[in-house]
This record gives sequence, structure tokens and C-alpha cells, in this order.
Amino acid sequence: MPPLSWNEIKDRALAFSREWADETSESAEAKSFWDAFFNVFGITRRRIASFEAAVKKHGDAGGFIDLFWKGTLLVEHKSRGRNLDKAYNQAIDYFPGIAERDLPRYIIVSDFAQFRLYDLDKGEEHDFPLADLYKNIRLFGFIAGYQTHEVKPEDPANIEAAELMGKLHDQLKAIGYQGHDLELYLVRLLFCLFADDTSIFERGQFQDYIEVKTAEDGSDLAGHIDLIFYVLNTPESKRLKNLDELQAAFPHVNGKLFEERLPPASFNSEMRHVLLDCCALDWSLISPAIFGSLFQSVMNRELRRNLGAHYTTEQNILKVIRPLFLDDLREEFERIKRSKPKLVEFQKKLAGMKFFDPACGCGNFLVIAYRELRLLELEVLKILFKSERNRSLFDVSHLVLLDVDQFYGIEIEEFPAQIAQVALWMTDHQMNMMLSEEFGQYFRRLPLKKAPNIVCGNALQLDWEEVVPANETSFIYGNPPFVGAKYMNVEQREDVALVFKGMKSQGLLDYVAAWYVKAAEQMRLNPAIRTAFVSTNSITQGEQVGVLWSHLLGQGLKIHFAHRTFQWSSEARGKAAVHCVIIGFGLDASIPRQLYDYDTVQSDPVVTSASNINPYLVDAGDSVLFNRSQPICDVPRIGIGNKPIDGGNYLFKPDEKGAFLEIEPQAKPYFRKWVGSVEFINNIERWCLWLGDCSPSALKQMPESMKRIEAVRQMRLASKSAPTQKLAETPTRFHVENMPDGNSLVVPKVSSIRRPYIPVGFISSEILASDLVFLIPNATLFHFGIISSFMHMAWVRSVCGRLKSDYRYSAGIVYNNFPWPEPTEKQKQAIEDAAQGVLDAREQYPESSLADLYDPLTMPYVLLKAHQKLDKAVDAAYGKRKFNSEADRVAFLFERYEAIVEPLLAKEQAAKRKKAKGRRRKKG
Repeated sequence: MPPLSWNEIKDRALAFSREWADETSESAEAKSFWDAFFNVFGITRRRIASFEAAVKKHGDAGGFIDLFWKGTLLVEHKSRGRNLDKAYNQAIDYFPGIAERDLPRYIIVSDFAQFRLYDLDKGEEHDFPLADLYKNIRLFGFIAGYQTHEVKPEDPANIEAAELMGKLHDQLKAIGYQGHDLELYLVRLLFCLFADDTSIFERGQFQDYIEVKTAEDGSDLAGHIDLIFYVLNTPESKRLKNLDELQAAFPHVNGKLFEERLPPASFNSEMRHVLLDCCALDWSLISPAIFGSLFQSVMNRELRRNLGAHYTTEQNILKVIRPLFLDDLREEFERIKRSKPKLVEFQKKLAGMKFFDPACGCGNFLVIAYRELRLLELEVLKILFKSERNRSLFDVSHLVLLDVDQFYGIEIEEFPAQIAQVALWMTDHQMNMMLSEEFGQYFRRLPLKKAPNIVCGNALQLDWEEVVPANETSFIYGNPPFVGAKYMNVEQREDVALVFKGMKSQGLLDYVAAWYVKAAEQMRLNPAIRTAFVSTNSITQGEQVGVLWSHLLGQGLKIHFAHRTFQWSSEARGKAAVHCVIIGFGLDASIPRQLYDYDTVQSDPVVTSASNINPYLVDAGDSVLFNRSQPICDVPRIGIGNKPIDGGNYLFKPDEKGAFLEIEPQAKPYFRKWVGSVEFINNIERWCLWLGDCSPSALKQMPESMKRIEAVRQMRLASKSAPTQKLAETPTRFHVENMPDGNSLVVPKVSSIRRPYIPVGFISSEILASDLVFLIPNATLFHFGIISSFMHMAWVRSVCGRLKSDYRYSAGIVYNNFPWPEPTEKQKQAIEDAAQGVLDAREQYPESSLADLYDPLTMPYVLLKAHQKLDKAVDAAYGKRKFNSEADRVAFLFERYEAIVEPLLAKEQAAKRKKAKGRRRKKG
């Protein structure tokens, strides 16, 4: 029986108050009083609660609860005029004797004349006379079947429910019930548990059935669950005629959720106990937006150890859907909300939209979007039908136009695809309950006639047109999987090869880039589609920018909005954090651009309007940086250090060097200090045995060194690489040799993003550098100052590639494309003086490594001030004294870059034309 309307409940409450206005005796009429009270809400008390429930109090003392509804309500009733504070304390005294899963959320104490309701979860107390019951009737929405609380994603109930489902999963799997059958079985149980607490079923109907109808040892539980699944899948008119009352009371669900016949499971007493623990939770508190991901994680023991780290927060999902479509729809609603005809058309517009997540997982992006759209539709309905609200005979079932079949998704795994579908149904029902509460009329969509369009398959192999036609698609959005270009497995490489179809340098592209390319294909079919994806920030950095964005920009795509790098993380236990960007794009060039910037990766965004957003997510022209072999400015060339390919035979730790020299002291002149990124930054001592300049006669006098040479030769000969095999002919030489005369500036290839600056410095020609650092020979204090500046670091952060999340400096992208300033002599001298100040500040801490000096927690104040002075000098050389943000700074650098490269490109094109003309003459 569906819940009564609020108007009818109010009428019944008034009648109830009049009928019991003069009652005084607890012993005589209390039971009749509470039976009548539940009848106010159209509920038979016998179905959900019992009188005089026996319970142990503190110690061995026993007692009887006046009325007890397990997991929901405890009532303590007194004769008129008795002390209700004592009644409340008496109610609390029963708690130690109540099973954990049966503890109530609400307590009511009454003496006929006065009601006092305690909400233990919220810590609220409501006190009013019997005559005012009708005024306070909505406080009892938990009895009426209307949702009366906000669903919060951070509610611990989400974690607790997932953990209990995990126990049940393990127990069923342990008896051999597994795979597809187990996954679908659990999804069905999830629906039943949710339905039990949200008025899809009568309140507690599923739990009551298990407690009343099944044996305590669990031996017959599986058979009863199978019967319930059959009933839920069968219209009332086609059910077996001899079903008992409890079985026949379940509604017809449809939606094909219960259609497939599953093999019978098996339960024991412990498994039955766990299922009842699941039933005892209040599933109306569960957030479908995150529970799906939690539910999926319980299927995997590794994921379950970090339960809560594997879902996306609502806050982050809203960062995608708000600028993509929700903000525009909200603004449109505000403009037209005083015009009913326009609101009618607006609601039709909402109902006509289609939303597609081509990597939907458990559906959290789809769920949040549907919820927000339903909330917006509810605002529309509240205006359109304001006069009809709470009218007894008003039918709300025709009001809602939005439905779950507007939502489409692709998910490669079957279980999360099933969860996504159920999560959208759960959200639909929660929104229907909100509508019911608003209009005072109960509304549920049973049997389910429409279903979300979730396809289980590989999104990169499927034709998206077959999932949802482009001409019907409004928005594409989601969080495709993060896999770096170098970390893809064979299957993933085959997937992207289908999508990239011969794009040059496609091996540089991350897995997620394939979703951008496929979305662009849909946009060519329907230019009105707008798309937004979450991606690791590598999509806007390093070499792949030139590959991917040249392709996308060449098709006319424009970036409409972007969240620059921030930390994409869960707010639950075991945070899983990744540095991400969000990019919204499409073919419509008229859409205003919005850029969201972050002071730190964990701070809140600050939004600004932009004239254009380029692939590096700054307000600048659509420049794309390519690998250059030489700098665009007149500065020293940069190159990698030495690459031995020696199998480690020429490299020594200090103790290894000492032991070697004890055996062969004549090798001492050939040892040189060796630095790579780690050694340079952390002040780690390492040595290299450099024999490339050693004469054959000297080598013959060093047998231990000869052993090393032979080991290197054999290692190279054993390589599968032909060039490495060729190197075996000169085993004393390195593959790459870079040993400049004089001092060189050292730039580590990899440095932690925690550091405000990449630590750079000078080394003498006596030190050998590895290929894990870059060398800039003949660099001066001026060059050191620019490379060490915040201006250069802003450029690095925007354009360099990443190794995991650390900066990966490059010659071709970062250094050779960097737009250097053209300072006056005075400005140049100021930079050199400030650069020397940085070196002097370092010298004050001779025992500290660069890692210590540039750790943001331990960086000395004198060094910080020296860098700040250097930053001001560098900014002045660029003719700028103030930037509003780092994005503003990088946009300025791109403007300078474009001014520098434009004449270079003109020269290059002229040279190509001249060369081509020469070839034509030669042929002629």
C-alpha cells in the first residue's frame, strides 16, 4: 500500500488528537493509542512494531519496551502528567540489551497529552502537545514513508554498507557461488535492501520476510530469496495463486533486473546474520553517487583494504558538469522563472537532452548529473504547480518528464555496468520521494518501464553511434582511465591503434587521448555536442601536446573551459590522489571561455574569463610546442650528460672505489666524480672509472680495469640492440660522451613537484655528468638566474612532461622553446647579482644538500629571500612587475613565444620554398 498524502495524514492526525484528548491511563489504553497513532499514517502497527518487547537492561535486570520497531523507533509511554525526562532515561536504559543492528534512530516518549520526539542521529529534540500533532506531522516522515533527511555522500553508512556487502560476497564466494551469478545476485540484494527503506517496498518488508519466514540456521534462506526474485519479476496477475500474504505483498519491479534465472545459492546461520545486519542499516541514507564504487571495491580484496579511496567525490564531479551544462541551465532557469510558458518549454528541453559517459564505471557521473537535473526540474514544477501543492486529489505522476533513459554509458566490466543501472534507478526513486514530499502525494515508478542505457563493452572498440547517435547526443563527459603512454599493455595499445589510425607520433599519447579523439569524431557528426573529460595533467604537457592537440585544433575544436592542475582525490579513508585537469571542449567558437586556476593543487579554484584557452590551459593563442633541436633565443645549447651503457661496471660508490683502489692503486687518476639527478640534488658521492682517454699501454698495467672493460664488452655484445652491439667494438668509450671544458650549468632531468624551484648549479670539467641531467656549457650567472627563476618554473610547470607526478625537464620542449628576456645591461647585471646572492645563500649551509635546501618545509629564509629578489629582477627584465596568477604569467610567456617564433617560422618556410624551387630547377 503506497503512503498516504500529507493532507490525508494531517486530517487523520487532527481526528486522532480529538479522539485521545482526554485519555489518562497508561495501562488501560496505551496499546490502542499507539495502534491508532500508526493508523494516522495508514500503517498497521503489527506489520512493523511490537508491544512489550523483552530486553535486558544494565546488569542482569530485565525490562519490557512499551513499543519497539527494530532499527527505527523505541516508544516509552506514561500516564498523563508523568515525568517525560524519566521516561526518556528509561528508554535509554534499554539500549545495552538491544542488538547493535536493532538500535533505534528515534525515541518517542508520551503521556497522551504531550509528545517528545528525539532524533538520535541529528541530536534533535521536538516537544509539543497532542493537539499540535498535525502541525508537527512531517517530523514523522520516517513512519509515513517519505524521505525526511538529506542523503550525504560522506555519511559513514556508505562505508558500513559496503563492508557488510563485502562480508556477504566473501561468504557466498567461499561456497563456490561466484562470477557473473554472484555479481548479479548481490546487485539484486542491493536493490531489495534499498527498496526496503525507501518506500519502494513497504517499510521493512524484505527484512521482516527474512526474519519471519526463514529458519535461523539459514538452510532455507536461498530458496526464499529466489522466490522473492521471482515475485519481483512477475506482474501480480501472472503470479502463483497460492503465494502467502507476505510473498504476494512484494511489488512488480520489472526493468529486467530480476529477469535472468540464477542458480540457487546457499546460506548458513552466519550468512543469514550478515544479511540481516545489512537489512538493519538505513539504506535511505546511502548515496548512489558513491555507493556503486564502494560496492565494486568490495569484490576485490586489494581495493577493499582501501575502501573509500575508490570513488569520485561529488565536488569533483560537479567541477565537470557545472561548467559543461548545469550552470548554463541554472542561469536560464533564473531568467525565465517568472514565465510559465517558458518554464514549460524549458522542462521539455531538459527532458529532450541525452547524456553520455563513455567510461562510466559505476555511473557516478551519470548519477550526479541526473540528480542535479531532477532538482532543477523540481524547482520548475514548484513554480508551475504552486497552487496544486498538497491538494488531496492532485496526481503528481504526470509531472516528471525527466527519466533515466536519457542517460547512456559504456563500461568494460559487467559488474560496474549493472551497478550503474541500479544506481540510476535508486537516484530516480530518491528524487521521486523528494517530489512526493514536496507535493504531499506519493509517487514511485513501478513497475520500471524505462532503464538507463548502459552498454557493457570496450569503449575504444565500440562504435559510439550504436550506443547513442551523435545527432541525439547533447553532452559527452566522464573520467576515462589513466594509463601513461609507456605503461599501456598489449590490449590497450591495440585499442588506441584503432582510434588513432595512423596519427604521427601516436606512441607518445596516453590512453585517455583516445577518448578525446573519439569524442571529436562524434562532434564532427553533430557540432552542437559539448564534451568534458577529466585527465591526468600529462594531456597538456610535454611532447604529446603537439601530437594530440594539433590533431584536435586542426578539426576546429576549441577549449571552452578548463580546470588547471589540481588534486583529484577521495575524501574517504586511504586517499587516492592524482594530479588532474578537466578540459571542456567543442566546435562552437562562440561559447565564453572560463579558466579555473588553483594556488595549490589542494586549494579551491578561482575562475576567470579568458579570450582563448590554449592546450597548455592558459589564456593565450593556440600555440603548440614541438621538439626543437636548438633554442629559439640566443642562449647556449643544452645537451644531456654522458650515457655509458656499461652495465654499471664503470660506476662506483665510495666504499667500492676504495676497495678497487686497494687492489689496483694505479687506476686512481682515472676516477672522476659522477653526478646524475639524484646525486646532484641529494649530495650523494659516486665515482666513474673513465678509461676512454687511457693509453693501451697503461690499460695493460691494470688487470682489474681490464676485467671491467671485458665485462662491458660482453654486456654490449649480449644486447638485442644492434647499435649497442656495435658499441662493443669500443668498450672503453661511452655511448654518449659530453665532457665540456670549463664549468657547466647542471639541470636535473627529474625533480620533485614539492620544490618551489628546480635546483640547478654549476659543476667543473673534472666532474662527469650522467644522462640523467642536462648540461649547459659556457653558461653564466645570467643563465643560472633565468633558469632558477619563478618565471622559468612557471613555464616548466605548464609545458614539461612528468615522471609520475615529478617534473621531467626536457631540452626540446622546455629549454629550446623558452622565450628568454632581452634585458638592458643594467637589468642583466641585476639578475647576475641576484643569482650570485642565491649561490651565496646556499654556501651558508655547506652540510645541507640541495634536497634539504629546496624542501618547502626546511628551505632557509635567507635562500627564500634570495630567490624572491632574483624573481623580481627577472620579472623586471621581461618588463613586468606584477602577475595576477601563474596562469597569467604563462600566458604572458606564450605571447612572447609567439612574437619570437613568428619570424623564425617565416624564415623556415622561406628556406623550404627556396629549397623546393632549387629541386625543381635541378629536375628541369
